[in-house]
Amino acid sequence: MSNPTLNPTQPHRVVVIGGGFGGLYAAKAFAKSKNVDVTVIDKRNFHLFQPLLYQVATGTLSPADISSPLRSILCQQQNARVLMKEVVDIDASEQVVITSESMIPYDTLIVATGVSHHYFGNDQWKTAAPGLKTVEDALEIRRKIFMAFEAAEKEADLEKRKALLTFVIVGAGPTGVELAGAIADLAYNTLKQDFRTINTRETRVLLLEGLDRVLPPFTSDLSEKARAALTRRGVTVATSTRVTHIEAHAVTIQQGETTETIPAQTILWAAGVKASSMGSVLERRAEATLDRVGRVIVEPDLSLTNYPNIFVIGDLAHFNHHDGTPLPGVAPVAMQEGEYVAQLVQARLQHRATPNFIYRNVGSLAVIGQNDAVVDLGFVRFSGFIAWFVWIVAHIYYLIEFDNKLVVMVQWAWNYFTRKRGARLITGKSIEVLETPSVSELDKSPVKV
Repeated sequence: MSNPTLNPTQPHRVVVIGGGFGGLYAAKAFAKSKNVDVTVIDKRNFHLFQPLLYQVATGTLSPADISSPLRSILCQQQNARVLMKEVVDIDASEQVVITSESMIPYDTLIVATGVSHHYFGNDQWKTAAPGLKTVEDALEIRRKIFMAFEAAEKEADLEKRKALLTFVIVGAGPTGVELAGAIADLAYNTLKQDFRTINTRETRVLLLEGLDRVLPPFTSDLSEKARAALTRRGVTVATSTRVTHIEAHAVTIQQGETTETIPAQTILWAAGVKASSMGSVLERRAEATLDRVGRVIVEPDLSLTNYPNIFVIGDLAHFNHHDGTPLPGVAPVAMQEGEYVAQLVQARLQHRATPNFIYRNVGSLAVIGQNDAVVDLGFVRFSGFIAWFVWIVAHIYYLIEFDNKLVVMVQWAWNYFTRKRGARLITGKSIEVLETPSVSELDKSPVKV
């Protein structure tokens, strides 16, 4: 299919589905385009800075600290509007986006709806082992973490108390490592004087990974440094470990030929992602090709093969035109893709050719905890305090609004010098009596992790 006909007598209608990094950066890149009208559609009314979501889950930051209303971000951009709607379908031939309430026509469509948790065919584990992708996920995980300490304070049975103070994180990618380090800091430092019956230093934090090292996307030397930093913080790291079953308050693991069931009140999932449902919509409606996790395989200019006016960016896109492997699902990729597509659309309107998308690798960062991180900038790799400081600067820089930057800087400074976390609120469900299986009720084996 050829490029859509450009009508010079009316503004070019760009519809962006998704207000994450990719969609927002695409919309903002049209700010000076007088011949373009931009509509951003999202089922939420805010942009969420997901890289810091784990700090909401562990009580360091509040949701508002890392969220910005989309209308506020784009209020000065006269050619942009925001619609809080849920997209349910598209009609690629008629160039219409279909929401639950209306149909919205487009000339160019940019899809940036991201990914969700992937339980590899075990969706029944969701309730027992929540993942971390949304504000609601973070608040639920925060509730589970702090409720576990509260319940342990009241628990007289030593075996049940041990299970209440056991935290298992499945998956040792950046999110898993960040969660494990933050929970360890919480238990061994922040909360150590807050309770009278329990000793929070007896908390057990287990980080499980199916591969042979933590942080698989990083180089082996940085992975080893990250593992050493986690161990220093009291995290027990178990690599080459496969999770075979998860139920309420227990996780079963396999190492080699040996199986063990671990009683744990809090089990968190950080092991995988799958594409949003918009991937299957594009497959059905726009002849898109999907990879094994549902991401849309895109052309070198991030468009669909048969629909050059439909672009897929961010975590939903499978772009493998650089070295044959897909680009990682990180914020800088989405940002650059969003800006590139906006430039490409404007070039088309001016009948100018544009080169294919090239990702400029700005490096990879992962934080383990206070004063500990790993950084890979390509030309140099380092860890420790300097890496942690670089991580802080990068995250402050990429926060969207100035008030978020200021609040987070002040909060981090306060936490650094006091070791206190001001967002340790238990919200949602009331504190109930937690039924935890005793060790005697579970199948045990000699594996020690």
